[in-house]
Amino acid sequence: MIYGKLVAGLIGLLLGGVFGLILGLLVGHAFDRGLLKTLQFASPENIARIKTSFFNTTFALLGHLAKADGRISQQEIDHTEQIFTQMQLTPEQREKAIGMFRQGTAADFSVEQTVADFLAVCGPQKQLQQTLLLFLISMALADHQIEPQEHAALQRIAGLMGFGTAQLEQLLRMAQAQEHFHGQSSYGAQPGTSLEDAYAALGVSASVSDKDLKRAYRKLMSQNHPDKLIAKGVPEDMIKIATEKSQEIQAAYEMVRKSRG
Repeated sequence: MIYGKLVAGLIGLLLGGVFGLILGLLVGHAFDRGLLKTLQFASPENIARIKTSFFNTTFALLGHLAKADGRISQQEIDHTEQIFTQMQLTPEQREKAIGMFRQGTAADFSVEQTVADFLAVCGPQKQLQQTLLLFLISMALADHQIEPQEHAALQRIAGLMGFGTAQLEQLLRMAQAQEHFHGQSSYGAQPGTSLEDAYAALGVSASVSDKDLKRAYRKLMSQNHPDKLIAKGVPEDMIKIATEKSQEIQAAYEMVRKSRG
């Protein structure tokens, strides 16, 4: 790929002579390399690899997380079954997911290797990594509390993905608050939900300006947009989970918006 070098080199030559040409070629070369990497990442073959890796990694780490406190609770089993139902897995996909989940519960399971393999496939796609981390947080909250062992496991996984402790704690607070907006058959503030929960669900404080509130809301909705997630490599089967997250966020935003008139 030489388009960047040609254009930047020509501009450099016109503006700075020979020196400008050399500088332009260097800039153009860097642009071409970046563009090539982007095109390779977005290729159908690579997206297919990412989807497979995302699926396998998610269920393997879910198994590891479920076993973190030494036992797999009935709530965690029920939540995993709920995920299977939400994803509308085929019998083959369900068998694969259960197999990966069991791998994650094995005594010799390597979290480091599993995360490293995932990062090698997905590349520096931070949003993709955060989406996977949010799925794991959802699993940890299946019984509405996070045991110290589960928290330590999440912290370890987050650290391997490059997320700091403060980032993880923020995601945990938001996920816990968003649960207040998810009922059995509808989305909206559940009994006992406070305005403080709504702000926490959006990841902002009550003192946030209207402009920054709307910006935070739009950012969260964009991060969970189905088309964007699919384009990044999140399997279509898992998109419904992200869609539900969007509805929780929207319900929290509506509660805050109405309170502000």
